[in-house]
Amino acid sequence: MTTGCTRRILGAMMGALVLFVSACSSDPILEDSKPTIDRPLPPGSPALIRAEPKDMPDWRLMWPADPGVMDALNESLAYFAKRSSERHFPYALVDGSVSHARQIESLKVLKKIFEVSRTESDFVGWMNGAFDVYKSVGYDYDKGALGGNVFFTAYYTPIFDGSRTRDDVHRYPLYRRPADLVTDEEGTPKGRVSADGTMTQWPSRIEIEKSGMFAGTEILWLRDPFEVYIVHVQGSARVRLPNGELVHIGYHGKTDRPYRSVGQELIKQGKLKSEELNLARLRRYFRENPADVEKALGVNESYVFFQESQPGPFGSIGSKVTPWHTVATDKTIFPRGGVVVVRTDMPSKSGSGRVDPHTGLYFDQDTGGAIRAAGRCDVYVGVGEEAERIAGYTQSTGRLLYLFLKDRAVRP
Repeated sequence: MTTGCTRRILGAMMGALVLFVSACSSDPILEDSKPTIDRPLPPGSPALIRAEPKDMPDWRLMWPADPGVMDALNESLAYFAKRSSERHFPYALVDGSVSHARQIESLKVLKKIFEVSRTESDFVGWMNGAFDVYKSVGYDYDKGALGGNVFFTAYYTPIFDGSRTRDDVHRYPLYRRPADLVTDEEGTPKGRVSADGTMTQWPSRIEIEKSGMFAGTEILWLRDPFEVYIVHVQGSARVRLPNGELVHIGYHGKTDRPYRSVGQELIKQGKLKSEELNLARLRRYFRENPADVEKALGVNESYVFFQESQPGPFGSIGSKVTPWHTVATDKTIFPRGGVVVVRTDMPSKSGSGRVDPHTGLYFDQDTGGAIRAAGRCDVYVGVGEEAERIAGYTQSTGRLLYLFLKDRAVRP
């Protein structure tokens, strides 16, 4: 997001990440050890371990459920109704495994608990009796009981003005997916295939934009190159046309070039201070320094393609993402579609500027190009300006907890 970062990995299902700031906070963890946060697990190491008492969530903070919980839960159930979801299970744990059926039953039991609980006490009792709790080993997995820290960012869906045709105002394109872009079944980019079957690496962002190689495949035109870049990072957007029509676009693949943080690069060059960096500050910087836009954005070599989509956005498992109840994680190490508790600090929804402790019930329905480790998680926070504010300021450590139905669960 999210970011400095790039978004969704599965076609049309990128939901997004303002991770412009994920590598650029004044948090000393981010200043000195961003590579540590994103480091992969050693081969064969588990991503989830049993939560210790100090890690357990306060169930009272999740009662009563807001409508979004049920919306997100039902989206996950719809995903598991597809036969294709079976191929990702069983999911191995250090002390057992999670079958496809167990993941579905975990969702169904949670839904039933919300339906039958009449009081906070009822809810807490049912949750304690029904679920085992596991935690991500985090980016500091080698610290044992002191580890388990996950770095949280947030993503959102921007709304920008645009046009289907280029004019004097709308001069910066978003492109459709090229036919020679090759991805695997998970949507991970593999390269560019030629007519004779040879696979090569894609050109960089600057090379693509200077060459005009995708001329004629524009899906929409925006007013500002940094707005185009934000859509690339978030992976989806709503674009308001001159006649008032709102067009929904979603991620449809990316090149195999690496992502690099634009914000981090500006800090290294001494053009911005780490403590002041957020999305609003980046917007202002590029307004005040238009000559820097091309070179600065070119630091991130990755390039993203789009298609028109149904109102969404949609996550990498095909579920419509729900504000404050969908997370994006690394799907190569975490199980899809299940129940998650996020414990971290988040900017207040009130717009007060406060950052408050946050515990919430989420569902693991998305992934992202920059969300590639046990120590990273991205929270979807909604659409438009207020969501942008929250996403732009979300950068904190916390716990990522997964709930699985107990073998001998106490069920309602």
